[in-house]
Amino acid sequence: MTQAKPSMAQDILWRLEALAFDVVIAFARILPVDFVSDFGSWFFRTLGPLTGAHRVAEINLRIVFPQASDAEIADLLKAQWDNTGRTFLELLIMDRIIGSPDRVEIVNGARFDEIAARQEPVVFVSGHFANFEVMPAAIVNSPVKCQITYRAMNNPHVEKRVRDYRFRYGVRYFAPKGGDGARELLGALGRGESVALMNDQKFNGGVAAPFFGRTCHTAPGPSRLALRFDTVLQPMSVQRGRKARFRVVVHPPITLEHTGDTTADIEAGVRKVNAFIEEQVLARPAEWFWTHKRWPNETYKRGR
Repeated sequence: MTQAKPSMAQDILWRLEALAFDVVIAFARILPVDFVSDFGSWFFRTLGPLTGAHRVAEINLRIVFPQASDAEIADLLKAQWDNTGRTFLELLIMDRIIGSPDRVEIVNGARFDEIAARQEPVVFVSGHFANFEVMPAAIVNSPVKCQITYRAMNNPHVEKRVRDYRFRYGVRYFAPKGGDGARELLGALGRGESVALMNDQKFNGGVAAPFFGRTCHTAPGPSRLALRFDTVLQPMSVQRGRKARFRVVVHPPITLEHTGDTTADIEAGVRKVNAFIEEQVLARPAEWFWTHKRWPNETYKRGR
């Protein structure tokens, strides 16, 4: 369907946002990488606690760590704002991070070679860990042919800038989510190409499955695709080192069951992905994206 043409006022606002984006990225690109990362940390640690997202993060942390003291929760809140701030500013200079050989380490990179050698597609799955943009860059710069989904920005002028910017570090194509994106992913897998999706955020209408002991909805897409093409889920994670340095970990694949009951098999796959996300969050709690409303909205109304 053709999108409605924006009003003149909306278009002017979008263009002003794009101009602000240009100014910020111009400054970021002339400064040292670690300085940009440090500034993001300071800015978000300063202003983040003043926003509504701070309360969302606190509720999420108390769900995952119900036995934690107030002091421990406060420390985790500071740490997650540090990571979030670094990540958002680092997104402006990702080509410099990816292009620096001492900033990104690939753990179990031989798995990429194995996938490429077999010429059989896999479904990469991950979550918003550390600087999550490092992961797609690692995949597309490996021998694996892969299509990666993302959510297009509302501002088309900024969207074009971001797409063009991603080309600088090798991410040539992101299939948009929705009907067109689904067709793109099916076509890619049919051609023997892998696909990659984030699978740690709330998806209304998705599979109801436990996540840290509470039921929430998770997108069934990765598990459904893996079952349809009789392949594995290939989990990955990103870990932050000192400042803007990272480890990309290629984990052992997740094999799904084919019992003949597709609905049950998809649900089982979602549970396995949730378990993987839980494991990574518990291992490095400061590095997950806590400001997302992962559980049902009622959870946050009660929290207030």
